Amino acid sequence: MSRRPVPSRRLADGGSVPLVGSLSQKSKASPLLSVALVLVGGFLLIGYFYGGAGHFSEKEAPRAEGLSCTAAVQHAIPILKKAYGDSMRKVLHVGPETCTVVSELFKEEDTEAWGVEPYELEDADGRCRSLVRKGIVRVADIKFPLPYRPKSFSLIIVSDALDYLSPKYLNKTLPDLARVSSDGLVVFAGYPGQQRAKLSELSKFGRPAKLRSSSWWIKYFFQTGLEENEAAMKKFEQAANKRSYKPGCQIFHLTS
Repeated sequence: MSRRPVPSRRLADGGSVPLVGSLSQKSKASPLLSVALVLVGGFLLIGYFYGGAGHFSEKEAPRAEGLSCTAAVQHAIPILKKAYGDSMRKVLHVGPETCTVVSELFKEEDTEAWGVEPYELEDADGRCRSLVRKGIVRVADIKFPLPYRPKSFSLIIVSDALDYLSPKYLNKTLPDLARVSSDGLVVFAGYPGQQRAKLSELSKFGRPAKLRSSSWWIKYFFQTGLEENEAAMKKFEQAANKRSYKPGCQIFHLTS
């Protein structure tokens, strides 16, 4: 807010001071001016806090365009550990950049990890190539059955994968993910309105992402026979609040 310049008070010709009447008028106007300034300042403060000012409310999540849900998984690993406990003993991550997620999971105590990369690995570093050679990470098209036996893993974490599947393939992939899990699935999905893939990446993903609402996913899970894991969801929310973790993706906790 710009402040009006205060006019200088010069002595009148002849060196006399301003008239007493003019001083009286200014003294009467100054309280009104003070009140007006206080009100304007109050409105500015209200606009600052309610307009966001770069902050998010507790119920909001940052939703930057192009945000990777796989990156959200990496930040959520300690919180998932708190929520799932022993169910994090054998984890399968399904999604792009799975080598990075698997490497992060290895840092957790008493946690074994594997990964499925749904897309071709391009410019993979030595660490990732080593994980592929050892069979810890596999490159596989998730539109087809996964090469694992039933209940091979305690927990499945999926990110940046289901958003790119049409309902035709989603109907096959999601039940197959549940098949290889004994304790449940955690699905990280994008928010509607986010830009999930740039045009240059469409050749890799095959199609633009279909970002679906929370209500769509919940209805779909119900139709597929998957129920929300309310106990794990509450534990996750409690741990997330303690760490001030606000994911930029939708997170669904499902029983298998």
